[in-house]
Amino acid sequence: MSTGASISTAEVHDYAASLIQRYLKLRGFGKRCTSSVIVTILLYAAARITSISDACARLCKAPSDETFRQALLATLPKWVELQRRLNRALSADLPKGILKRPQRIVIDTHEVPYHGQPLESRNEFRGGKSRRGTTHFHNYATAYLVRKGYRFTLAMAWFRQDDSFTDVLQRLLKQVRRCGVKVRLVLLDRGFYSADVIRYLQAARTPFLMPLKAAGRRPRQERKVRTDARRFFEWKRSGWTQHTWLSGGRRATVQVCIRCENYAGWKRKHGRVALVFAYWGFHPGSITWIRQTYRKRFGIEASYRQMERARIRTATRDPVRRLLFAGIALLLRNAWVWLHLMRLASRHGAVVTLHLDRLRFTELLLKLQTFAEQLFGTDPFDTSQPLPPQPLVLIPT
Repeated sequence: MSTGASISTAEVHDYAASLIQRYLKLRGFGKRCTSSVIVTILLYAAARITSISDACARLCKAPSDETFRQALLATLPKWVELQRRLNRALSADLPKGILKRPQRIVIDTHEVPYHGQPLESRNEFRGGKSRRGTTHFHNYATAYLVRKGYRFTLAMAWFRQDDSFTDVLQRLLKQVRRCGVKVRLVLLDRGFYSADVIRYLQAARTPFLMPLKAAGRRPRQERKVRTDARRFFEWKRSGWTQHTWLSGGRRATVQVCIRCENYAGWKRKHGRVALVFAYWGFHPGSITWIRQTYRKRFGIEASYRQMERARIRTATRDPVRRLLFAGIALLLRNAWVWLHLMRLASRHGAVVTLHLDRLRFTELLLKLQTFAEQLFGTDPFDTSQPLPPQPLVLIPT
């Protein structure tokens, strides 16, 4: 039985707006800038990947950008409370089937380039490798659910300079368990590989799988017995082993899986390459299972690409508003997944079939843009708007 082959513009906007209004609790600011107007303009700016100033200028009946800025400053709470509200909205409307059995959780970080000075302290952003003309980034860590076609973002955390990977990981796992999801396995990025993170996960009895990092300096001369992690990347045949090292006077031990493959012309290289994974807390069936299971982590990269497709652009130094704009982008992605699962999927008994062609993510954003333009009207002199089709005039010869 199919629940529907299409969905209207009003239905898309109503669900996305209700999700934001229910949990973010944005208050109105005068008669022209009510809470519903604020949410609609935020969704319009996210759909067009533009700034609030540009969105207010394009919509004829919208309040001015300065009025909207004052409204946001008056209604936004502190970043801790805003992050709590965003996490409640991200974990809302989860399917009941997700809560019945343990799930695989993916955790990673996303960097948003930042050019400028901090608002209050340098703790607001983190440093990193030079990219897009800057070495400063506003970082956001997210926990992502991996289950067939159900790909929800369950939690997010603002990753500041003073925060360690262990602190962010602890906050995300706490939020995931708070929304009722049981953790079966945590898939982590290479950046989380450290003795502190491993000891925390082992103390919390949480199974994990992550790439092993070849950290440390290369030995000046060959030793008879090498104990560094670089030796695993010199293997030519796949296999299993164990790695133990000391960090801060404490010992950390992980199980190691080495998957050796041919380069096959990758980057014009030849020979063998070793993919080294560190894991703990479970017994894998095979080396291929390790490789295929970790490949599912890359779905979170797709969520970050969709997040950038719906993140409101801004030049503000206020990290709270930047956190809001990143959270709205993730909420829109969750709304897109929920609409596919609950409104556009086909159900035949216990089998659920998703039809992603019925509503692409770009089509969802276009519907949000269309709703705002029909509600507020657009500037007739705006040359960026598409022109209506002109009638064909035949000139007699």
